[in-house]
Formats: sequence, structure tokens, C-alpha cells
Amino acid sequence: MRLRARPLAIALMGPTASGKSAYALELAERLGGEIVSVDSALVYRGLDIGAAKPTREEQARVPHHLMDVRDPCQPYSAAEFAKDARVAIDGILARGRVAILAGGTGLYFRALLDGLADMPDADPALREAITEDANLRGWAALHADLAVVDPEAAARIHATDAQRIQRALEVHRLTGKPISAWQRESTRVRFPAKLLKLVLSPPDRALLHARIERRFDVMLTDGFLDEVHGLRALPELRTHPAPLELPAVRAVGYRQAWEFLDGECDTATFRARAIAATRQLAKRQFTWLRGEVDARWFDPVTQRTPLDDAVAGFTGNRAP
Repeated sequence: MRLRARPLAIALMGPTASGKSAYALELAERLGGEIVSVDSALVYRGLDIGAAKPTREEQARVPHHLMDVRDPCQPYSAAEFAKDARVAIDGILARGRVAILAGGTGLYFRALLDGLADMPDADPALREAITEDANLRGWAALHADLAVVDPEAAARIHATDAQRIQRALEVHRLTGKPISAWQRESTRVRFPAKLLKLVLSPPDRALLHARIERRFDVMLTDGFLDEVHGLRALPELRTHPAPLELPAVRAVGYRQAWEFLDGECDTATFRARAIAATRQLAKRQFTWLRGEVDARWFDPVTQRTPLDDAVAGFTGNRAP
């Protein structure tokens, strides 16, 4: 009796603006697949233009999962993502289709593929106290506090990454144990499919920076600032005591647009800040991607033929 072939999944990882979404859409159509977004901005409703969310027309071409699952005022953890993504992937595989995981959020990929430690739940009162401390002293000071109790986590977390600094301090204060120690104890759950990991990125960092700049200018032309105006008008954001601390508003580009609309800078400075923040995001993503030792790297623009050959060798389905 012939054994049934193990189902297939492809992970398209990479820095922002590297062409992941476009290639994922093409692969899904070619292979009969469905796309699972692995992006911490795309989970939020209303973050469309600035998050480079696939258009309604693109979403109609193939099924997309894990987009628009939270309102901008709602939190969404990596653990929740891993659980929801696993449900989506199981459904895709049960339908006999290829699961295509596309995105650049390393924490989400790690949670899904490597598992997370069974850390304590969030403590709202403690989080509020940490936020109040940050409002008084600044997140850089709290990052310095973290470096004292958990230098490993502090080395990995940027001094402006308020969400991760807050969580690391929260876990330590709740348990007396560094979050880095908890993370080393994560329990890996076997992934339900044979997985091909691909990193999509230009070989020259300057090329990526140019793509980031061009894409941001297109976003501005497409109405990005109008989109942020709409977010600011939402009752739950308009009345929020600290909207800039919400994960959705902290998404790259959105925070800079919010501050611009608050009158903190002129148009040229806003554009420069948003592009610089996007480049910093890409830099952090490269740090994560270099740890993906079992992934193969290709530029979907200049190395298209070898990229397609890698997919064909994995799936047996060659590009036309």
C-alpha cells in the first residue's frame, strides 16, 4: 500500500519591501495554494495602505488568512497568532492545498514553527505601571533596567521597542525569572507539513533601501495619510489615553504619520522619519533572518529563475 505524500508548505520570509506578497500570490495561484499572513501589522483592520496589505482584488484571487482579525485598539500576541495560524494551516492542508506562509514578523514565525514557552499571562495592572514608568523616564531607561535583569533579552530587543521591553519586564517582575530563560524552555510542536524556507531579499542592501523609499512614496500617493486620518477618527482611538502605545499605531510608518498629523514635524521630516524607521525595521529583520540557517536566499527580481527552480524542486510543479 502506497503511503500518502506528506503535505507541503512554503515559508516566504524576508525584510519589508522585498516582494514577498507578490510572489506569494503568484505561487498560490500556480500551486493551488492559500496564503497565511505572518505579519504583525496585517492582523489589524484599517491598516491597509501603510502596511502594504494585499488589495481586495488580490485577496479575491486566492484565500488569505490571518489578516484583519483585530481592531487597532486590540492586542494580539504571538501565542494567539501561532494558535490561529495552526488552525488555518490545518484547514488548508485538509483541503489538499499548499500552505504559503508569507511575512516578515520573526516572532510570529518563531512562535509558529518553534513553539513558545508557557509564560504567565499578561497582568493589566503591572503593564499599566510599567507604561506609567515609561511615560516618566522613557523607554530607553526601561530598556536599561531590562539590561540589568536580563542582558540577553536586552541585547535582542531594540531600545525603542516598547511592546517587547514591557513584556520582558512584566515576565521578570511576575516570576523573578528572565524572559530569555523562559524562551529557552519553549516546547516545539511538530509542524504538520514538509516545509521549504525561502528568504526573499535583494543581495545589495542599497537596493532594498531604494525599494523601501519608492514604495513609501507610492503609499503617500495612494492616500496613506487619509488612512491614518480615518484611524485617528475611530472612537476607540480618539478617546484612548495613549494611542501611540498601541501595537497597531506603533507599526512602522503609522507612528510617524500620527506624529506628523499631531503637528510635530513638517512633510519632508515626516517622510524622512518614516523611511528611516522602515530601514531600521529591515535591519532588525535581517538580524532574525541570518539565524534561519535552513533557509535559502533569493532576490525575486534578479534571481527569479533559480527561485522558481527551488520551488519546482520542492513541489514538482515547474513555473510556466
